[in-house]
Amino acid sequence: MKSHLHKSSVLVLNRNWQAVGIKTPAEAFCMIVGGNATPLHIQGDDVLEKLTWDEWKNLPVQEGEAHVKTAHGPIRVPTVIVAARYDKVPQHRPKFSSKSIWKRDGGRCQYTGQLLKPDEGNIDHIIPVSKGGSTSWENCVLSHRKVNAKKGNKLPHEAGLKLLRMPFKPRPVPVTLVLQELAHEDKNISPDWKKFLG
Repeated sequence: MKSHLHKSSVLVLNRNWQAVGIKTPAEAFCMIVGGNATPLHIQGDDVLEKLTWDEWKNLPVQEGEAHVKTAHGPIRVPTVIVAARYDKVPQHRPKFSSKSIWKRDGGRCQYTGQLLKPDEGNIDHIIPVSKGGSTSWENCVLSHRKVNAKKGNKLPHEAGLKLLRMPFKPRPVPVTLVLQELAHEDKNISPDWKKFLG
């Protein structure tokens, strides 16, 4: 089982206070001690201030707060850090996966337009693998299971089917949008993140 030191749980902001990533506490402590980031002191709804490492390690640990034990006593794990010299917002392109295809296609069968429940759809290779088709963004679409079974090992026109739109590789988006989406979907993230993720 992973120690909480190695679970991604610290939100990283650039120096303009835009969310740009997530680090483990171990990585965050390395950044702070190395002078590459500053922890934010947050209490409730208040972002109190950026603290130096010496100030941070002397903060009292409140009950229920994540912390690490050291020879000098417990040190609070920050929930948000600010990168000292980084001002960019990196781009993120979704990884190719069934989940990403579902998302790109809006949960709709790309042959019928029907909005699908999770157990009703699967991924169809437009040009079947047996006919040289690749497993790629441009050759895979979400399809109703029954439609996919009807299509089988045929090309769409051979099965009397027509794509509603050609599949495409999603464009990169600012990683901040991905993190905002994560915050919206994941109920277990730190409430402190929500101040920076809208």
